[in-house]
Amino acid sequence: MWSLAAFVALVFIAAGSGAAFQTGPWYEALNKPWWTPPNWLFPVAWTVLYVMIAIAGWLVWKAGGGFSAAIAIWGVGLVLNALWSYIMFGRHDISLALVDVTGLWIATAAFIVAAWGLDHRAAYLFMPYLVWVTFAAALNFEVWRLNP
Repeated sequence: MWSLAAFVALVFIAAGSGAAFQTGPWYEALNKPWWTPPNWLFPVAWTVLYVMIAIAGWLVWKAGGGFSAAIAIWGVGLVLNALWSYIMFGRHDISLALVDVTGLWIATAAFIVAAWGLDHRAAYLFMPYLVWVTFAAALNFEVWRLNP
């Protein structure tokens, strides 16, 4: 159970970036597509996703006997996840945030592939995350496009 606690702690640290760098007046003033979800939805969705991310990492850790390529990909994805809020809301850099979320999408998809051979449950747990990151990337792109 210590290893599960470690994964939960790592995800909690990454989630702290979203708490530290929130939307604020700058983001509220940007042009956004009509399909932008309400602000209250983001912390709800991310809470569920972060739980799934932690469990998926832990399952792969257990199945792979510790460190593996899948765990490395999981870690890269977690770092990219944490960086996005800083880049977008801390630095107000929509373009770099788009680059970051693209890398996050690649890492998320790569984790699903890498985890599949170790624990199918971990791969399945990441599938909603991939859908959400796809949506987030599309939203990031539209915000970038609408705010030259």
